[in-house]
Amino acid sequence: MTLRELHGVFQVAMGWEGIHLFQFTLRARQFGSRELSARSPDIPLSELRLRSGTRFRYEYDLNWEHEVRLESRHEADAQRTHPICLDGDGSCPPEDCGGVNGFLAQREAWTAPEVSHDFAVLADFVDLLALKRSTGASIDAEEVDQVREALERLEVRQKWEGKPFSRKDVNERLSKIEYLDLMHQQW
Repeated sequence: MTLRELHGVFQVAMGWEGIHLFQFTLRARQFGSRELSARSPDIPLSELRLRSGTRFRYEYDLNWEHEVRLESRHEADAQRTHPICLDGDGSCPPEDCGGVNGFLAQREAWTAPEVSHDFAVLADFVDLLALKRSTGASIDAEEVDQVREALERLEVRQKWEGKPFSRKDVNERLSKIEYLDLMHQQW
């Protein structure tokens, strides 16, 4: 596997599309996007002579910085598709959310008082539906519009929360070798 392919693997793991610049920094050398004046990332990992415990940096979109650490080496199992994801946790930030600060601000906005108001609008509408159904009254267009607007706002905010990490989904995408497409995806 090359560093470019590893970039594609990280893109799959994060749920990103590979549309931004990237760079690996290893032993004071940069490998990555040509626009960053970095060396070619088409270098096999074996040529880098990485040992257990080696750390290096992976940057994406000039906003996301990841510290990568080689924990251990394993012989490839002929019965499995490689690469595979062994573990992960949390939410993966949306690709174009403004970096770490933007992602944290959006996540904070998910818990803002306006969100509680939108959920209250939905709860009130459910109560209203039950009441009107029991009395035979109809629901007016203004009430429906209020619910529609609240749902639209909640839908936008939900995307701010980030996509929950799923090892199963990542491994499914890796088994379909999607990382090979994403490693060249820059536009």
